[in-house]
Amino acid sequence: MQAWFSEHMLISYLLILGMTFFIFQKVFRPQQARLPLIREILLYATMIFGSAILLIMQVDKLPIIQCMAIAVIMMLTLRLRQLYDSWKQKSSPDNKVNTETK
Repeated sequence: MQAWFSEHMLISYLLILGMTFFIFQKVFRPQQARLPLIREILLYATMIFGSAILLIMQVDKLPIIQCMAIAVIMMLTLRLRQLYDSWKQKSSPDNKVNTETK
């Protein structure tokens, strides 16, 4: 798989860039706060440049895409767990009523 990513550099770069944007949005911007336009442009330009550096490391036989994929999977697992917990809490009766009757 590592050799395939090295041969297809454009796909590798787009995967790294997409996962970088996703991880940034989910980890560093959870409250969806917006920055001024110039800072936003500078931020994304920095991520584009940083993704190029990560691509060089990927081609140099470091498992960058695989590690980022694991991070994304873990983030999605956490989100699914949070959704399940909130669904479970809504469907179960209120715990205060159960403890008061005991």
